[in-house]
Amino acid sequence: MDLSTPVPIKELARMVGAQVTGNDALLVSSLNEIHKVKMGSLTFVDSDNYLDRALYSTASAILVHRPVDCPDGKALLLSDDPFEAYNTLAKYYNPFSALRTVVSPCAEIGEGTHLEPNVTLGHRVKIGRNCLIRANVTILDDTVIGDNVIIHPGTVIGSDAFYYKKKGEAYTRWHSIGRVVIHDDVEIGANCTVDRGVSGDTIIGQGTKIDNLVHVAHGVVIGKNCLIAAQVGIAGKTILQDNVILYGQVGVSKSLVVGEGAVVMAQSGVSKSLQGGRTYFGSPASETRQRFKELASLRRLPDFLHEWDLKNGKKTNEPNAHEMLGPEFGDNS
Repeated sequence: MDLSTPVPIKELARMVGAQVTGNDALLVSSLNEIHKVKMGSLTFVDSDNYLDRALYSTASAILVHRPVDCPDGKALLLSDDPFEAYNTLAKYYNPFSALRTVVSPCAEIGEGTHLEPNVTLGHRVKIGRNCLIRANVTILDDTVIGDNVIIHPGTVIGSDAFYYKKKGEAYTRWHSIGRVVIHDDVEIGANCTVDRGVSGDTIIGQGTKIDNLVHVAHGVVIGKNCLIAAQVGIAGKTILQDNVILYGQVGVSKSLVVGEGAVVMAQSGVSKSLQGGRTYFGSPASETRQRFKELASLRRLPDFLHEWDLKNGKKTNEPNAHEMLGPEFGDNS
């Protein structure tokens, strides 16, 4: 999240009771989680597993959990609880404000845009021209929508990220300060959910069409002209490049890249990044041609095992492999 004006690092340290080392004249211009940092960002790290990644990232300032050498030009803020310190700053610069009216007075609605009954618009929502927002749609704080967008009934845009840190036996919510950005000519079906980013943006690219009952998690980036069928779930921080097609009930795990022009067939599970320009099927998803060969071989396996038992003179009372697998695995006897 970009700050409205840069803030001196000493001021941020004072707010969270942290000790500054390194460049104490630094100005911070954004708050970001580690994979979204840029010059001027403040981020945090509370585990040695990610310490080097944070220290040598493009972030200018890092909340750290123990004393370490500060890289040149950066500032470190030593805190007993960097996660809680970061959350404190996030809540201060993007505080929750309850909606008192159905449409926030600071929402902006473009010329030619139609809102059907019971549409809710949160604070600082911006909607472009010639959009159609159908009945019972909820669009929450800081969402930005382009021109010629259609959103069907019951969809919720901009809910908080499903993102927690376990502390003891409980979970603490990471305060979401990102946005949802929907570009021109997008259509989103009924009863979909699109979460805002934790610190960056959840983005839906120009011309993309989304069916009913689809969930897009925090920080997901969807490219141009993608097609996403019903009951698809896309986990946080995953990137779909342009012209990707996901058929019904596809599940995509977090922090992956699905390459341009990839097609994933129905009910597949994507557990690793996929190259573009290919068609995938299965769980875990693999190229369709290879997966179908594997399934064809599997159907032949009971007969092969039965022949192997006979060839080796198996005459015990135990069932053979063919009998154990049963008719649903291709028993043709």
